[in-house]
This record gives sequence, structure tokens and C-alpha cells, in this order.
Amino acid sequence: MDQALLSVAIPATLLVIDITIRVIALIVVPINRRPQTATAWLIAIFVFPLVGFPVFLLFGSTKLPRKRRRKQQEINSYILETTEGVDRVSREHAWPAWLEPIVELNRKLGSMPMVGGNRAELFPDYEESLRAMTDAVGTAERYVHAEFYILSLDRTTGPFFDALEAAVRRGVTVRVLLDHIASVRVPGYLRTIRRLKKAGVRWQLMLPIRPWRGQFQRPDLRNHRKLLVIDGNVAFTGSQNLIDSSYNRRRNRKLGLHWKDVMARFEGPIVAGINALFVTDWYSETDELLLRETERAPELEGRATLDAQVVPSGPGFEGENNLRLFNSLVYAAQERIILTSPYFVPDDSMRYAITTAAQSGIDVQLFVGETGDQPVVFHAQRSYYEELLRAGVRIWLYPEPTILHAKHFTIDDDVAVIGSSNIDMRSFSLNLEISIMVRGREFVQALRRLEADYRSKSRELTLDEWLGRPRRSKVLDNIARITASVQ
Repeated sequence: MDQALLSVAIPATLLVIDITIRVIALIVVPINRRPQTATAWLIAIFVFPLVGFPVFLLFGSTKLPRKRRRKQQEINSYILETTEGVDRVSREHAWPAWLEPIVELNRKLGSMPMVGGNRAELFPDYEESLRAMTDAVGTAERYVHAEFYILSLDRTTGPFFDALEAAVRRGVTVRVLLDHIASVRVPGYLRTIRRLKKAGVRWQLMLPIRPWRGQFQRPDLRNHRKLLVIDGNVAFTGSQNLIDSSYNRRRNRKLGLHWKDVMARFEGPIVAGINALFVTDWYSETDELLLRETERAPELEGRATLDAQVVPSGPGFEGENNLRLFNSLVYAAQERIILTSPYFVPDDSMRYAITTAAQSGIDVQLFVGETGDQPVVFHAQRSYYEELLRAGVRIWLYPEPTILHAKHFTIDDDVAVIGSSNIDMRSFSLNLEISIMVRGREFVQALRRLEADYRSKSRELTLDEWLGRPRRSKVLDNIARITASVQ
């Protein structure tokens, strides 16, 4: 083939490939995706077709492999069958009229019932929370189930690992799940694995990316849950990973960054629901179904009046369970909504729910950090502030160098949600999350006291201040907002 023909054939071939990619993208990308997400992907593909389309093929699906989804359905069916008629909910204070449909929605989506007769305690101090979890492991007689998005051995978490090893020596079965990609990215991963092996712990990686072993799915589908269950009697869950509050990074230590989290300790029937999530994830990773360890906790003596419901969510479910729960609660609020989320990147439905509530005269407040650890997400989050402020949402900035990493919100004086889920599109679509919806004024009041503590340390962002920020910040915020939609 002579040079002249090549000079015509190569551009023509590239043009055909380019047009083909664009046509295929127009047909395939919008299928079962939010318009904003589909638009963002199409922009990326049309601007950089030879790069954007392969990236879409790698990251475009928000579904876990079919085998894992089948396992989730099996567990859901088992939970529905074994919890039929289980509630024992408290009627000491009448439920709000709007709550029962939301409880039924959660049951339909995540299979878990609302159960009564629970107690809960908040641990808003990072070190105190680690000590409480370590002490709980020390009381184990039958089993310990630990599942954390990030689990790392360091000087701060060393006593927890020692407690796990001591439990194994006592004859306790200790099982540990840790997210592969999240844990491997922090310093000390190999040291952590060696310590688990030495301790005799039964451990597994969650959603491992190891193509050479046939283990592969979209790389950013992660298991973001944090939970600990002791003997089916006590459970912890919330926002805290098992790692030093600096995340052991030199940059963080240099800047003085440290994470502020909240964990909740539960007793009562809700513990079985939290444990059921561990059993689900253990089954997904090992094919071992721990049916003998899904029994309900004994009834508590003394005052135990909290009603609680586990709401699991993630790409193993057909619907976005946490998003539907959050939207339902925000629209149900009559007086007050107070949200705390380190990564606030809502989809359109959540954004409309929050701004509609504020425009309706409801007291809506949002606590976020003044600084962030993920620049793209941080700037995407900031792109929503102007709309929120104009709608009447009060935004409180928790001061640096603390990363406010807590994830919870309260609705009126009746209901609260605490767990691992952020109010962002990643938590709604890509991450496996755990949320606990709690009805009980004492629990809501405890979170109100925590919110008051945040408020006393934070400064309120005003619309005038925000409109006066530098132009370069506005540009970065808006660009980041577009990238956040490519999910």
C-alpha cells in the first residue's frame, strides 16, 4: 500500500471508529441511568472518544457480578422468612403518622424488620470508641465478627488486634472482613495481613480485585460498611474505620489532619440485623453460610425502648435503598432536619428534597468539614452550597484540621439515622453501606447534643461570603461537580 493511500485510509478508519463509538454511546449509555449521569458520561465520551469509551466499559456498570447478586437475593429471602412477625416495637410514644410507610419501604427494599426493645450508646470520641470495641472483644465467648472498610494495624489499633488474638486463644471464633482496595491503599497493609494470620483469625478480603484469580468487578464498587458484632449480643456500627485518626499518612500528620467519627453501640434484637449483614458479606466472599450465628439476641432487662431497623444498601440490591430512605425521611419532616455528612454530593432527587424542605419553612441544617481529604469530592460538594444557602439551608463548617467524618442525621424529635453512608452519589450507587434507622427520643436527643457540640465549634457559612469566593474556586467546584456525576 503506497504512502498516499495510507494517508487517506488511516484518517478514514479513525473517523469511522470515532463515529461508531459516538453512535453506540448514544444508544447504550442512557440505559437505566440517571439523566445527569448519562449526560456526564456522554460528554466524556464525545470529547475524548478513544479514552472515554474504554473507561465507560470499565467503570460504567454499577452492578456487582451476577453470582454475588444471587447470593444477596438468597440471604434476603432467608431474612424475610425467619423474621416474619418479628417486631416488639415500642408504643410508649406514638409513632409519627408518616413513619409506618417508611418502615414498610425499608422492609421491602432491604428485608430487615423494625424491631423494638433496644438500647444504644454513642461514642463520638475516636480513641474512646476504639477502647469500647476492644473491651467488647475481650468479653466474647463464642464469636467475634468484625467488618471494616479500612482495617489497619498501627500503634492506635494494636490493642484491638491483641484482643482478637486473645479471643482466638480462648477458643472464640474470630472472623474479619476488610475491603481490599481501601485497605491496601493505606500504609501497613501487608503488616496487617501478617498480624491477622499470626493471631489465627479467619479473615477475608471484600470485593477483591485479583483478575489472576478470576476476581474482578468494577474497581470502585467497594464495601464501605463498618460493624462489629460480639456473640450476637452487642454490635457497633457507624462511620469509623479501624485505623489511627491520622490514617497513617505523612501528609495528614504534617498538616495535623485527623478524623472525627461517631460509632453507636447497640444491644437488643437489632444486633441480629447487623450481624445478618456480616453473614451476607461473609457468604459472598467465602460461600460459607453462617446460619447458626443469625439467632436473635435475648430480651434486655430494664429500660430498652428504642425501635430500630437495619437498612442495607449497595449494588447488590435492585434499588438504591439508602437514597430512598433518606428522601422519604426528608420529605416527611415537619419541623427540623439536621444532616451530617463528610461527602455531600447529592443526586437531583436528594437535592430537591432538601431544598424543598428548607423552602417550606423547615429548619434544615447541614454540618460539613471546612477542609476535606478528597479534593475532587470536596470541590464537587462546594458546588451545591449556593443553591442550598439560597433555599434557606444553614451550613456549618467544622474547623480544620479536623476531618468531620461522622455520618448521621435527625428528623424532628422522633427519628435518627446513623451508619456508614454518606449523602453522595457514591454511597447511593456504588458502595455497600449500612444504615440504622432509630425511633426513640432519647437517641435523637443524644444526637442533638452531639450536633450542638458541632455547632459550638463550627462557623456558619453565609451566602454573601460564599458569593465572594475567588473565581478559580468557582471554576474548580463546577468542574468537579460534572466529574462526580460520572458514576
